[in-house]
Amino acid sequence: MPFEQLIEPDVKDLGGFIARRSLPYPNRQMVGPFIFFDHLGPSLLPVGKGIDVRPHPHINLATVTYLFEGALMHRDSLGTVQEIQPGAVNWMTAGTGIVHSERSPDRDRANEATIHGIQTWVALPQDQEETDPWFHHYPADTLPTWQETGATVTLIAGQAAGYTSPVKVFSPILYLDIVLTPQSHCTIPADYSDRAIYSVTEGVEINHKPLPPYRLAILTPGAIVTVSASVAARCIVIGGEPLGTRYKWWNFVSSRPERIEQAKRDWRECRFATVPDETEFILLPEVVTEANPFS
Repeated sequence: MPFEQLIEPDVKDLGGFIARRSLPYPNRQMVGPFIFFDHLGPSLLPVGKGIDVRPHPHINLATVTYLFEGALMHRDSLGTVQEIQPGAVNWMTAGTGIVHSERSPDRDRANEATIHGIQTWVALPQDQEETDPWFHHYPADTLPTWQETGATVTLIAGQAAGYTSPVKVFSPILYLDIVLTPQSHCTIPADYSDRAIYSVTEGVEINHKPLPPYRLAILTPGAIVTVSASVAARCIVIGGEPLGTRYKWWNFVSSRPERIEQAKRDWRECRFATVPDETEFILLPEVVTEANPFS
């Protein structure tokens, strides 16, 4: 079999837009360094409405935002203000700690707007977990893109097919966006211990076997895998090398449970830096459930 596990994501309503969460999963915490995988939308936001994820903290991880449609405005406690549009990458390394918000740009609220994309969290190697926080935006035209038998492949992060993404990473990682035309196909590199394919749309096939939409297929290590489609389709590939066990509570990830306890105290006692021009923030929850991750 080309894959050893098929994950059906939990579906969440995050305040007017849908997120499908594939990682973490009860018996699959990570794929390589990826510890969190959300498929946002596609959701149509009505006039006057938008996404408003209020300021919240992270530690010891990196967040990666990649959109297919729509736009988001990122603000963080470093003073960064950066809009992201389709095909670009926002990479935020939390390290010792960072606070950020994500909101729809004002102009999008004046009209109906679609939001559609992928958000992931990437765990950091233990010796890099307490690095200084930083943020970097990578425009779409800086990412390597190539054609492979009718498929268009974009290297979001890492290395593949002789290409290297400009996105700064901390460990071996594979992150691809593959747009398939009818009868096209693409081979997935086998150079990484962990690999997975997520079907963004209908029509994706793995070694000519249909992959239902909105499923994360964990590939068999070392297996030669080809994705193809008989119709227009799209998939995301993630992978890399394992980093060991990580603990996750709310928006905190760390290799050390005591570090998460410290972050909880720091957020409760307002010791994190604040986001300029933001007056709201999300309180530390009393209980964390996967059904309510941002409250």
